Amino acid sequence: MHDAVGLEARGVPTAVIVTDAFLREADVQRTALGAERLEPVVITHPLSTLTADEIAGRGVEAAAGVRRVLLAAAG
Repeated sequence: MHDAVGLEARGVPTAVIVTDAFLREADVQRTALGAERLEPVVITHPLSTLTADEIAGRGVEAAAGVRRVLLAAAG
């Protein structure tokens, strides 16, 4: 989250990807960092125990949200 806030401050559109288990923490960080506009892309938890194919599926899951966030930032 900190890196994304720093990039956004430099004018670099950024998409933060978090699993649903960490959404509350992401929201707390956004508020603490004054970055309420930074909308996280939420994917299904977990990641660490998945196979490579399952991780690829999470990438597919994230793609639409990342596209939406970055295109919204572009204007």
